[in-house]
Amino acid sequence: MKRTILALSVGACLLLSGPNLWAQASAQINGSVTDTTGAVLPGVEITVTQTETGIGRTVLSNETGAYVLVNLPLGPYRLEGGLPGFQTFVETGTLQVNDRRVSNVVLEVGQVTQTIEVQANAALVETRNVAIGQLIENERILALPLDGRNIQSLITLNGAAVDMGDSGNRFFPGSRFVSLGGAPQGFGVDYTMDGAQHLNYATGISMPTPFPNATQEFKVESSGLTADRGKAASVGVVTKSGTNAYHGDVFWFVRNDLFNARNYFSSVGSTLKRNQFGGTVGGPVIQNKLFFFGGYQGTTIRQDPGDERQFIPTAAVLAGDFRALSSPACNGGRQVTLGAPFVDNQIDPALFSQRPSTSPTVCWPMRQRRRTSVVR
Repeated sequence: MKRTILALSVGACLLLSGPNLWAQASAQINGSVTDTTGAVLPGVEITVTQTETGIGRTVLSNETGAYVLVNLPLGPYRLEGGLPGFQTFVETGTLQVNDRRVSNVVLEVGQVTQTIEVQANAALVETRNVAIGQLIENERILALPLDGRNIQSLITLNGAAVDMGDSGNRFFPGSRFVSLGGAPQGFGVDYTMDGAQHLNYATGISMPTPFPNATQEFKVESSGLTADRGKAASVGVVTKSGTNAYHGDVFWFVRNDLFNARNYFSSVGSTLKRNQFGGTVGGPVIQNKLFFFGGYQGTTIRQDPGDERQFIPTAAVLAGDFRALSSPACNGGRQVTLGAPFVDNQIDPALFSQRPSTSPTVCWPMRQRRRTSVVR
């Protein structure tokens, strides 16, 4: 017991006193540093800061003036480049999943206190990545109609995606088979979440994905992936995270067929009552260093099942007497006669199979209704 407490204490100390922690991400910025004449500038300090968390990463340009920053967190960023004797270069923008952004830093001679600020807009033509894909932002995830609030249903917004139906995996309810750009369903599409693989190695389908309020964005790429991706197509999901400001939300979605008109072809109204509720919360543990984010979604479903028809053999049928069952009263006014070698619609019980019948027959069906409650 003492060893366990000691180990937890040491782990907590290392976690709280360690260096900046970076979540798995899949964006990068690279480029070159030159002066206004085009001459390369080595040794320039390039710093990228995620403005919502205050976490920064710094590199130096090499002897050719080139630099690269990988595994950057997504969201708004601020890039700064400075060298004594030159004005400070500042660029602001937003990084999205799988971005490969090029930012060439041009420094002008001047005082360090002077700053040149550039706004990095989204590139109209992607020159660093030949993959063809579509980004689904958080705004669309939350605004588009989504039955069951399963974000995997939005994959088909990509024109090359085809929903092949529910995977039927009882361990991962809601997972679906999806074909992207003609890739085979299962093992043909690579799924990642926050930069790490997120698929079931037994079936090739995606593992469960976060609910919409906990998802930042995801990107569907249907063709043109580089060799290091390993698959013909991919779906990359990025979850929300904590920031320097406390934030959160609550939600409740209800579907109750008491509010709806009865189906025209149904004799009774539906009894479906589905409630999906929950919320998210995030914020700082240590400003600019450590953050937390958590979310919960609960689903309750109450519904009467459809009428079930069961056929139970009568005592006469079990004794081999099918005369009542084959009479016109049980067959819409038509007499049914068993063929040879059976006489008078009777069968010797000794000829019955000894195995239990999987579909027993009787003239009169028994209807049964029951109420079920499912909580997920």
